[in-house]
Amino acid sequence: MPIVVDVDVMLARRKMSVGELAERVGITPANLAVLKNGRAKAVRFTTLGALCEVLDCQPGDLLRWEPEPGAEEDAAEGAVAAGGNG
Repeated sequence: MPIVVDVDVMLARRKMSVGELAERVGITPANLAVLKNGRAKAVRFTTLGALCEVLDCQPGDLLRWEPEPGAEEDAAEGAVAAGGNG
């Protein structure tokens, strides 16, 4: 998935455990682990806001976009196939 979750980076910077963050945010440690390990398909803005409040950070400190390997090649091939100038 091209969206990378950096909760673990902020946890390390804040010297906070997953359990403490989960408790302070109000979600289960299991759900936080799903988010932290990049297995989540979505995150509620209320949860993201609570994470930012507790970790004293911005959403961009927790989420970033990385292109998938081969994604640029696939996009260029699709543009050429669709009649674009790729």
